[in-house]
Parts: sequence; C-alpha cells; structure tokens
Amino acid sequence: MTRDAASLLAEARAWHDADPDPATQRELAALIANQDLEQLRERLHPLSFGTAGLRGAVAAGPGRMNLAVVLRAAHGIARYLASQPPTEAPIVIGFDARPSSRGFAEASAGVLLAAGFRVVAFKSPTATPLCAFLGRELQAPITIVVTASHNPRGDNGYKVYGANAVQIIAPVDRAIAEHIAEAPAARHIPAVAVDFDAPPPAGLELRDGTALNGYFDAISRAIPANTAGRELGIVHSALHGVGTLPMRRALAEAGFQRVAVVSSQAEPDGSFPTTPFPNPEEPGTLDLALAEAERQGAALLLVSDPDADRLAAAARLEGALEVLDGNQVGALLADFMLTRCTASPQPLVLSSVVSSPLVAAIAAQHGARHERTHTGFKWLWNAALALEAGGAAKFCFAYEEALGYSVFSAVRDKDGIAAGRALAELAAELSARGSSLYDRLFEHYAQHGLWASAARNVALRGPEASLRVSRVLDALTRPGLRLGSDIVTGVVDYRDGSTRPVWLGAAALLELELESGGRVLVRPSGTEPKLKLYGHVRRSVTRRSDFKRELGEARRFAAAQLLALEAALQL
Repeated sequence: MTRDAASLLAEARAWHDADPDPATQRELAALIANQDLEQLRERLHPLSFGTAGLRGAVAAGPGRMNLAVVLRAAHGIARYLASQPPTEAPIVIGFDARPSSRGFAEASAGVLLAAGFRVVAFKSPTATPLCAFLGRELQAPITIVVTASHNPRGDNGYKVYGANAVQIIAPVDRAIAEHIAEAPAARHIPAVAVDFDAPPPAGLELRDGTALNGYFDAISRAIPANTAGRELGIVHSALHGVGTLPMRRALAEAGFQRVAVVSSQAEPDGSFPTTPFPNPEEPGTLDLALAEAERQGAALLLVSDPDADRLAAAARLEGALEVLDGNQVGALLADFMLTRCTASPQPLVLSSVVSSPLVAAIAAQHGARHERTHTGFKWLWNAALALEAGGAAKFCFAYEEALGYSVFSAVRDKDGIAAGRALAELAAELSARGSSLYDRLFEHYAQHGLWASAARNVALRGPEASLRVSRVLDALTRPGLRLGSDIVTGVVDYRDGSTRPVWLGAAALLELELESGGRVLVRPSGTEPKLKLYGHVRRSVTRRSDFKRELGEARRFAAAQLLALEAALQL
C-alpha cells in the first residue's frame, strides 16, 4: 500500500469515527473496506462556498452534504458570530422540502442554540425568498436556508446570508470557512436537541411561512395591482417544491381570478416523482406544466423551481405556448419595473456578465444606469448596495439569465414569487390592450435588435475537473479561433480582476467577442462539476410576421456556435 493510500484511508477512518449519522458511517465504511481510493479522494475533498453556498450530493464524507458537514458548518458560523460585535437579533433558519433538509435545519438550530444564540426558524418547508425576507426584516446577523434549489433530487445545500441580507462573499465566507476547518469532530460539537414538531427549547422561536404577511405586503407596494386583465388565464407549477401557496397568494392579492395549478406537482415532495432533475431549464422538465396550460387554454404559464427563487414562464406566440428564456423574461421585467421606478435618483439595473446585452439597451432607453456583475445574486446585490451607498443610483431591477430575477429591494436575492406576480401583472396589462408578452418582446427587438441566446452545459467528472477547466480557458486565449463561420476578434479574460470592481473581480471566466457582433462566454459552474457555455447573437427584425422565424433561426445559430466551441475544445 502506498503512503498516499495509507494516509487517505486514515483520514477516511477518522471522519467515519466522528460521524454521528449511522447511515453515512456505513456508507463510508464500505468505501474504506473496498479501498475505493478514487471515491475516497472525491469524498474527502471538503465542500467550499460556491455561487450559492455549500451544495452537493447527499452522501458520506466532507465532500458531500450530510449531518456531519452541517454540524461543522453551523459550528463555524457560531464561531464566526462570536468573533463579531454582539447583537440581540436572532439567526434565521429555513429549509426546503428535500428529505434531508428539515433534519439539517434542526441540527443547525441545535448547534447555534447551544452556542448561546437566539434562533427564529420556519417550522415547515418554506420558499427561499420568504426566508431571505425575514432575515432582513429581523436584521439577522446570519440567515441559513437549507436548500439545493433546482439541483438533482439527490443533492442538498446550505445557503448563507450575511448581516446585509445578501448571500455571503469575502471576507465573511473565508472567515466562516476557516472556522469550519478548525471545527472539532462532528460527534463532539455541542448541540441542543431540536424537533420542529415539539415545543421549542429556550431561545428558539418557530414561524409559519404562510403567515408572513409583511412579505406579501411588500410585493403589493412594489407591484401595485391594476384592475385590467384580471381574467387572464394563468397556470402555475411548483415542480414538487414550496412555491404553490406563496404564488397563489401573491396572484390572488393582485385580483387574478383564473389561476390553476399543475396538481401532480403542487405539493412539496423532495423525491420529485415526475422530474428527477427539477431544473426548469432542463429539457422535459416543463412538459407536464405546458400540457396542463394548453388544456386550460391559459395565456401564461408560471413555473417555480423547488425553493421558489427562480421562475420559468411560457406565453402565447402565434396561438401556441412558447417558453420564454431567462433573457427574454429579464428584458420584459426590466422594462416593466423601470416604468415604476422614479427617474430621480437614477434607477439602477444590474445583470450578470453572461446575460444578454438587450437589458443594457433597455436601461439606457429609460435613462437608467446598468451594471454587469459575476454570476450569482450575491454579486448583483452587493454591487447594488455599494452603488446605492455611493449615491450613484437606486436599485430598480436585477437578473441573471438562469431564470433569476429581483424586482424589489425587500428580498436581496432572486425571487420567483415576486417575479411571477410582476410578469402576470405585465401580461394582464398587455392583454387588456389586445397585446401579449411576445408582442412587447418584438417591440424591444425592433428597437434594439433581436438578441437571441443559447446555453450549453458540459459535465466534467473526476478529481482533475478543475485542471481541465484551466486548460480549456488557456486554449481559448489563443488567437485565430473560429466558431463555425464566425471568428473570435477579441477576448476578455476575467481571471485578472485587478482593474475591475469586486463584483467583477478575478474569476475563471472568458468572454469571446465575435466578428458578427455577438459574444460567447465560458465559465465553470459554481454549484456543479460542469463547464457552462453562453452564446448571444444579434439580428435585425422589422416585420412582426417574421418574428417567430427570425427568433428560431437566431437561436439555432447561437446554439450551433456553442457546439462548434465544444468541438474545437474537444470537450
């Protein structure tokens, strides 16, 4: 046995002995007995804070999501808070409907209570935006949401918001990570026994997410309901997540009278029986919802992801329901919210660097300031707060192409519920004028150019995935690269962030400028082992009758460019 193998097995045995969960103990014991060194190397590489906190498959070892990892994470958060100025505000904890989420939330509450902190926790699965709202409302120094959002059914995650009610970035994430690394063995971390169904121990307050009236009042203030178009037919799917009750309430309080749900996907069920990969962007995930919306003759389909922070949508185009991509919804909502934001101070619109250039043109049309940031609402909202604090502008809207939208400042994160209310309101107003979401989108394209987008994910497996990413990015900086009939004329390498603000700092991201006027971006995923490719092309369209054909051709061209890129890099 090599020394490397011996040390690996010793490290695995140490984790096994400290694991308080018999199920994951048995799982790791089997890997040790079989001397599965490849699996052990993966399992023993600790999770780190990515785009949306800790996230990974539920399994044994520090490189997976499990009770031992959660206990150590909660301990690290407690130690971090102990190093900060004391506060009377409680820590807020929420969780989604995945099978392990409640247990992870209870364990986190137990560790924080044992460390002497007050905790306010939701007693049942709750939409992430409501958790983020309550954290800001209570001025929580830390808000924890146990969720894997739209990841595959076998995953879970741990999202952490800081004292500014935004997902943590440096130096906070680094400080917490250091405390986690120094945590004692999970079995020895002090914790109070917590059961959300039992009378709460001292220091713990339990909340009901369905009764969080302040959140819905804030939506109504930001998006006042009109009286027109209330008969608009809407179908909603929660994809077995937690979005049904809050979405129905948000729409009902706006006066919408014809709202139906996809009944087979309406109740929270973390096993996701109709869709193993509950990501609205994945092919096939929307099929049941689209079929129900067609059966109902609905004008608008709204689909929440499992923790209801993302929103997918479909609307009528030439009589049939057509799915709107994230950039299209972003353009529609940016324009809609800008009509509701005051001209002074200057409105601020933000989008992720991989999102469509169309929103920047719409912002300029309204006299708003537009800012690009790295992917993730932790960057979008930290940029917004920094620019507001400097007196540069006042937040109006933010989005990223992966179906994330922030339409008001009461939640400093993406919010699929509030975005659904805003999109329904826009659709209703347009319907009352004999128009539609696609008609409005055509008007934007006619004025600013038809920007079509494509995205492609390339899975990267094995322990050397990060090295492969580095080699791919290096290859893209070589001159003369061709993508089919297009030529790369320039490269922005974001790996050097010395001349940019923190929200566009150094990151593994390349932006390729194309001779045709479009662009392609390449980055590794922050939550999964994959490389993400994004393409944007611009065409002119002037006749409404050509719209659907031109849109389809532009999308196919953008997708072909990404295929050409993948082939060129031999991914």
